[in-house]
Amino acid sequence: MNTIEEINDQKLPRHIAIIMDGNGRWAKKKGKLRAFGHENGVRTVRRTVESSVKMGLEYLTLYTFSTENWNRPKLEVETLMRLLVSSLRKELKVFNKNNVRLNTIGDIQSLPRKAYNELVEVMEKTKGNTGLTLTLALSYGAREELKNAIQQIAFKVKNNIISPESIDETIINNHLYTQNLPDVDLLIRTSGEHRISNFLLWQIAYAELYFIEVFWPDFKEHHLVEAILNYQNRERRFGKTSEQLN
Repeated sequence: MNTIEEINDQKLPRHIAIIMDGNGRWAKKKGKLRAFGHENGVRTVRRTVESSVKMGLEYLTLYTFSTENWNRPKLEVETLMRLLVSSLRKELKVFNKNNVRLNTIGDIQSLPRKAYNELVEVMEKTKGNTGLTLTLALSYGAREELKNAIQQIAFKVKNNIISPESIDETIINNHLYTQNLPDVDLLIRTSGEHRISNFLLWQIAYAELYFIEVFWPDFKEHHLVEAILNYQNRERRFGKTSEQLN
């Protein structure tokens, strides 16, 4: 079982994103309701954040609730929103104790008012923290994000604020939800599924992808360490050859 001590802290991924998958199937295997899986998934989030702080990670982004998740059964959506509110309240002290700044991406205006208010309050109360930036992707969809960015840029072109010729990656980045975040270095997905599921499509252009069979509630610190060690053993070429890097 791998430990944090094995990690080369000079080669840490700056930004890790996680697709937290498998809560429902985990609960079903145990003969429980899906809500039981989501409740245990919240505990895994806490463990993962604490491990990330210990490792000295700068950015952690969690795919918490997608735009497509609104299509789930009403009771499950209500449970997820209730869990969001209660966990944010509980974790505020932990965030401040560990110097964690809470951030969010997505259409948070579509959240229930109670969840939205709690989210904004915790972000406000942690905004001065300078350690790990924890970003929750809520009511998030990458295609929606890109569509919104294109519309904003098109408006600026139409009104002569920017010229079409000036549009580059920097301008596009500046119109995304993630404008204040670096690109993703390592994307992890739990539960054995090998899909991106409309998550950070622009930002993972050069990310290393790591898929693990365990369901999210069973994801432990040693699994995160294993993913990082795997990342550190890869050669990231960004279109260049190995010889050029050496």
